[in-house]
Amino acid sequence: MDASIEELAALVGGRVIGGTGAARITGAASVTDAQEGDITFFGNAKYLPALRASRATCALVPEGFEEPLPAVQIQVANPTLAFSKILAQLAPPPVVFSPGIHASAVISADARIGENVSIQAHVVVEPGAVIGNGTFLGPGVYIGHGTHVGADCKIYANASIRERCIIGNRVIIHSGAVLGSDGFGFEMVGGRYVKIPQTGIVQIDDDVEIGANTAIDRARFGRTWIGEGSKIDNLVQIAHNVVIGKHSIVVSQVGISGSSHIGNYVTLAGQVGLVGHIEVGDQAIVAAKSGVSKSIPPKQMWWGNPAGPIQEQKEQHARISRLPKLMERVKRLEEQARGKEA
Repeated sequence: MDASIEELAALVGGRVIGGTGAARITGAASVTDAQEGDITFFGNAKYLPALRASRATCALVPEGFEEPLPAVQIQVANPTLAFSKILAQLAPPPVVFSPGIHASAVISADARIGENVSIQAHVVVEPGAVIGNGTFLGPGVYIGHGTHVGADCKIYANASIRERCIIGNRVIIHSGAVLGSDGFGFEMVGGRYVKIPQTGIVQIDDDVEIGANTAIDRARFGRTWIGEGSKIDNLVQIAHNVVIGKHSIVVSQVGISGSSHIGNYVTLAGQVGLVGHIEVGDQAIVAAKSGVSKSIPPKQMWWGNPAGPIQEQKEQHARISRLPKLMERVKRLEEQARGKEA
């Protein structure tokens, strides 16, 4: 599908600058990959040299952008969001699954299936489960005993949701995710590990998205709870009785130990690890590869291993980087002192 620059500007509420809006756009690409006929976007200052050299026909730029470019500009309030909207316009139509139950699906007679539900091949829905209106269950999905799945959810191939879990409305769960597996609970008794029963549930509130191969463990008692609108990336481990607030972001390979509480609008960047039984306050940010060993106050940015306030950590790393020069200076001073003694 293609569109003129003028049509795309109207779609995103932008203003055409630096050329004609009649040219046709046939594709979308990054500033480094874009070719003639493509539209790109400028969302990060470090890509300005690449934008200047880009072969794109059109570029989405912020309002008030003053750099001369070979590409025609569409000035918008938020180029990144505008680019996403244009991508949807130019992309092939989304795959739509018709309502119905595949002949190979195994649906308990005791399960309740809503209207306009699409259940694909080899799905298993156990007794007492409830599937809300308009929900899609991809091939090989498992829905456990007594689990409730809300309306308009998308649960992709081979995801597993075990018994008694509660899934809200418009939740997206990607392939291979496992919700409600046992929490990692053991006690040493007589030289052997004894399993502690995990009798709680997982609760996922409305508009949450959970990435591929992420594991969210059921609570030992009570619930492991993901709040409304939070987004969880691929390959994340969330342990038993963890609570994540509303509209938080958890990036790939994060590990959150048991009974930790994450606030609202928190960002945990890639490969962050948190010990158990701590709190991360609202709007806090933890930078990538940080190891968090104690609670973080609201609205602070932490980094490092062990993590601390980012400015303190930067200053500490700067001091460490200067240690070789300091050692050389100390060595020279020692030699001078020995020379004077001689």
